[in-house]
Amino acid sequence: MRDYQKYAAIVAVFAAVLYGALIVAAFGMISLATNLDVISETDAGPLVGPSMAAAAVLLVFVLMVTLGLRDRPNRQRVAVGYSLGTGASAFAVFIVVGAVLYPVTSGQAFDALTFAETTLARPFAAVTGVLAFVVTLLYSVILASRVGEHGRPLWPWERRGEP
Repeated sequence: MRDYQKYAAIVAVFAAVLYGALIVAAFGMISLATNLDVISETDAGPLVGPSMAAAAVLLVFVLMVTLGLRDRPNRQRVAVGYSLGTGASAFAVFIVVGAVLYPVTSGQAFDALTFAETTLARPFAAVTGVLAFVVTLLYSVILASRVGEHGRPLWPWERRGEP
C-alpha cells in the first residue's frame, strides 16, 4: 500500500468514527428537543436502532475508503456528487436495515413497511443522510487539499535541508 493510500485509509477511519459520534450526538439532541424516541416501536428490541446506525457508519466508511483509494493524490478532487450519493445511500441503508431487522426481532412479518414509514416520518433518517453527506464531503476536501505533498508531514526543523 502506498503512502497516499495509507493516509486516505487512516483519515477514513477517523472520519467514520466522527460520523458515528455525530449520529449519536444528533439523535440525542433531536430526541431531547422534540421528545421523540429514535425507535418508537416498543417491541423492536434493543439492537434495531444501533444496528441501523452501525450499518450507515459501515457503508459511509466503505464508500470513503473507495473514494480515497481510487485516485492518486494529484487526481483527488472535492467530490460533491459522490458525497450526495453517499448521503442518499446512508439514508436508504438506515431505513432498509431497520425494515429488515424489525420483523425479525418483533416476530411480526408484515410490519416492515409500517416500520419503514414510521422511520421516514421522523427526522432521524434524514439526519443520518445529511451527516453522511457532510462527513464525506469534508473527507474529500481533506484528500484534495493534500495534492502535491509527498511523504509524511514534516516539522519545520526537519525541512532545513530542503530548498
